[in-house]
Amino acid sequence: MKIYKITTKQIIKRPLVEIFAFFSRPENLSLITPDHLDFKILTPPPIEMKKGALIDYIIRIFKAPIHWQTLITSYEPPYKFVDKQIKGPYKYWHHTHTFVEGSDGVEIHDEIQYSVPFGIIGKLLHAIWIKNNLNYIFEYRREVIHNLFNSKDYHNFLLSLNQVTAI
Repeated sequence: MKIYKITTKQIIKRPLVEIFAFFSRPENLSLITPDHLDFKILTPPPIEMKKGALIDYIIRIFKAPIHWQTLITSYEPPYKFVDKQIKGPYKYWHHTHTFVEGSDGVEIHDEIQYSVPFGIIGKLLHAIWIKNNLNYIFEYRREVIHNLFNSKDYHNFLLSLNQVTAI
């Protein structure tokens, strides 16, 4: 099984606990996922993030709905959590989220290890589409995260999240 790897790093000038709180809420995934995936969480809110949590989603690939289920295999607030695909479009998916506080802000690290199904056809699809699509998704996330955490309206956004949580 061929394992591919994506690594990203981004620095945001916000407190570590604030950054971690945002990323440890699965409900925020829809904010940082491109619209063409029509991302929807199936697990009823509120979702308690912890080791052993199962989270179900639906994404659309070429308009076809794909059920994706992840298991939180490690949860170490406010520094790290890991999700692993149990069911979904990949043969293997392991995503480590790491948060490191530094003098310039919080470094957000993503490391994704994944494998595609369908043998040689999957490898060909990876070369011509999957790899580029994943790079686009993580670049989109990077831009949205930058804009969100650096916007003047960020505090209003935080207040709206608190109101949603309180319901």
